[in-house]
Parts: sequence; structure tokens; C-alpha cells
Amino acid sequence: MNAPPPTLESLWRCLDGICPSTIATCSADGIPNVSLISQVKYVDARHVALSRQFFNKTTRNVLENPQALLVFWDPVTLQNHRVRLKYVRSESEGPLFEDMATRIDVIASHTGMTGVFRLLAADVFEVLSIETLAEFLEPPPPDAGPEILPPVAGVPTAARSELWALQRLIARIRQASELDELLRTVLQTLAEDLGFDHGIVLVADESQERLVTLASHGYDGGGVGSEIALGEGLIGTVAERKRILRFAPLGSALRYGRAVRDSLQAAGGTLHAEIPLPGLSNAQSQLAIPLLARDRLLGVMAFESTRPHAFEDWHEAFLSVLADQFASALAHVLERDEGEAPPAPRAASRERPQPSGPRHAAASKPGAGPRTAHAFRLYKNDDCVFVDGEYLIRNVPARILWRVLTSYTQDHRTEFTNRELRLDPTLGLPPIRDNLESRLLLLRRRLELKCPSVRLVGRGRGRFALEIDGKVELEERQSA
Repeated sequence: MNAPPPTLESLWRCLDGICPSTIATCSADGIPNVSLISQVKYVDARHVALSRQFFNKTTRNVLENPQALLVFWDPVTLQNHRVRLKYVRSESEGPLFEDMATRIDVIASHTGMTGVFRLLAADVFEVLSIETLAEFLEPPPPDAGPEILPPVAGVPTAARSELWALQRLIARIRQASELDELLRTVLQTLAEDLGFDHGIVLVADESQERLVTLASHGYDGGGVGSEIALGEGLIGTVAERKRILRFAPLGSALRYGRAVRDSLQAAGGTLHAEIPLPGLSNAQSQLAIPLLARDRLLGVMAFESTRPHAFEDWHEAFLSVLADQFASALAHVLERDEGEAPPAPRAASRERPQPSGPRHAAASKPGAGPRTAHAFRLYKNDDCVFVDGEYLIRNVPARILWRVLTSYTQDHRTEFTNRELRLDPTLGLPPIRDNLESRLLLLRRRLELKCPSVRLVGRGRGRFALEIDGKVELEERQSA
């Protein structure tokens, strides 16, 4: 029995852009032209859209003679398919155009061609026929069977499904009461249930112009504190456009923002953060989705894989549902009224550190271990803090750290509340939606990475303590 003719739905892998597609057209006077197409998008069962970046010979030909032949390859089997097309219309606005333009803009951002390499129109074609070239390849090897899901204790693989995974994730999100627990739960469960082994969560900073990495999974270096501007690369574009994006491998142009910048001296003395965004050097698939609360951007969740087809169409639908639940929980944790008690009286502990010399030096608690000294330096003009000569943190988290360390060295305080930070005008927290929880978490994570002997430890809801093993020295400078 002959196999049924292929459909666009059955050839979804061919439209991922892993293997470039080729289009052949002919002018009205019979002169042919063959070009590569950067993007072929599925519209519906009978239509595709081709990206138009320039008014070139292909465009002139289809306007004169609407017939075209599209050739594409399956990136797994390398099977060749020929699709006969008829030009229908061009769209320069609307959802289809915006979706295709966003992908083009990501590429332009990575290649330094923003504003030059851009989508002029989405050319829509009717699919007249699809032909699979016979005897193009040797017979494929026997099917190796379905991909094995990562094991989950106590749950048979046969009982697992997308709905099962979604239900388990939402149940865990509801149980998470703290920001750190919420972020860790989502990334870890997606790795367990869907094999998303490399993921990060970024939140918008106080300027709403940059994203800051708060949590990562699967990366040795962590990358907590790394930043990316809205509109920059895959993650920044997802944040700016507030739409999900999935990419097959497109080389270094789509390896978003992971190049580590030169040293501080080579960068001309700037004190901005030099933390690389987490990323795989051999990534083959990328996917990022915005986290929105009533259309307000909270952040972005992003994943990548070394497998070319790690992310599929159904993953976009799955993560869209999950992102709504995750963003709702994230907004609640970031904005809740904490109802804290007032600070505890300062009277009471014999173990309180005492000043020990000039330059705000502070002694460790008795029995705290080696008396390690750490030098913290605040650069006021650049609004950032260095520890032992290395960049630590900047902006609001830097101000919070300096306030806490100053209170410790001058007033011998070790206990603090979120409310007192919110009431301190010198910190520059916005009066609404200050995201203090995310800033404290970022500060804790950066201290763990760069200065683990100085810790911010939770003391219940809305309260935290400063713990120091050894001494700290504080120094303020206007600029580098």
C-alpha cells in the first residue's frame, strides 16, 4: 500500500530552520532565480509564510509570476521535499508579521544589524502540492522507540503525560512559600519531568530596562546576578515583545549574550557587572517565555539544550499555561504585605560583635572560626560594591548591603527587617512593586558565590540576620 502524501503538519521539523530552505521563482519573461529563505512559517494546513528582508529578485518574480517551488529537508532523516506554491498576499502588520519579525530581530541583535536586517513583509503562499523525492536516501534504520523520560521515584513511566507533569508542577508551585523555594522548584521539576536540564529565571530590575538572573539549573557557574537589556538577544527580545520564542540552532548569532567581557581595566574602568549569562557553548535549541502578571513583565524563563529538537510545538503550549501560574505565584511572593514585627531590642546578646579598630573594622563572634578579614568597597558614582577587589553587586542590592554592613560596624546590629528597608529613602526602592524579596535573594546568592563568610540568613517572614565569620572593613570612594 502506498503511503499517504505528506502534509505540512507531518513535516514540522522541516520548518524549524535547522536546514535552510530554498525557493525557486521565475520572472514573467522566463528568467529563473534560486534563493535561500531564512524563515518558513506554518500558517495553516494549506498555507506557509516566507520572510522578506529585502526587495530582491525573488520578490519581483512572485509579483510578476506568482508560482514558486520551495525545497526543504528533514534535519533528522535528511529526506528532501518539494512544495509547489502560489503567492497569495504580503502582510506587514498583525500577529503573523509580528511573530516572524521578532525572530528576525533576535538574529539582528546578535549580529549588530539591528534596524538593517529586519522583516519588511511576511509573504503568504498557498501550498498546491507536496512531493517527497523517492529514493533520495537509503532506507532509514529501525525506529529506536520513544525517547525515555527522566525517572521520577514512585511514578511509572507509562502513567506520565503532559497533563500529569503540569498538574505536578502547579501543585508544587502552590506549596512554595518563599521566593528561593519557588524558583528552585520550577526549574528542578521541569528538569525531572521534561528533561529541561539547563534553565534560568530572570526578573526585571528597578529600571524595568534590564533583566537580572535570580536562579539557574544545570550550569556549573550559576550566573546569578548576570544582566541582559530588554531587546538584547533572545531573552531580551522575549522580554521586550512579551512573547514566547523557540529557536532551532542558528549558530553563534543566537547564543544569547554569553560572551564574558574583558577585564575591568580593558573595559576602560567601568564598574558595571561582569557576570556572564549562563549558557552552553554547544547549545542546539533555545526556548524563552515571558512571565507576565496582567500584561506587566515580571521576568523571563529560558531553557536551552544540546539536542537539536529538545523543544517542540507542544512545549510552547505547555509552558504558556505553566508561565501564567508561575508568574501569578511570583507576583504574590514579590509583592505580598509581609506584616513584620518591629526590630528586636538591641540589648540582649553577649555575642554581639564589637568594633575593633579604624576603617569600620568589626570582630567576629567568639568561636566563629578563623578571623578572616574581608574588604568591602563602595563606589558611589557607579552605585556598586566590590569585595576583596572583585565586583560583587550594584544598584539597589548594593545599597542594601552597604546599609546592613554599616549598621553592623557602627551600631553592632545583626537583626533586620524588610519593612525598615522599605522605609529607608536612601535605598531608592520604588513605593509600589519594589521587588525587595528578589533583591535580597540576589544579594544572598552573590554573597554565597563571592564572600561565603558573610551571610544573610532568614529569621522568619520579613526578617533576616547578618552573620559574619571574621572581620569586615568598609571603605567608600566616589569613583574608580
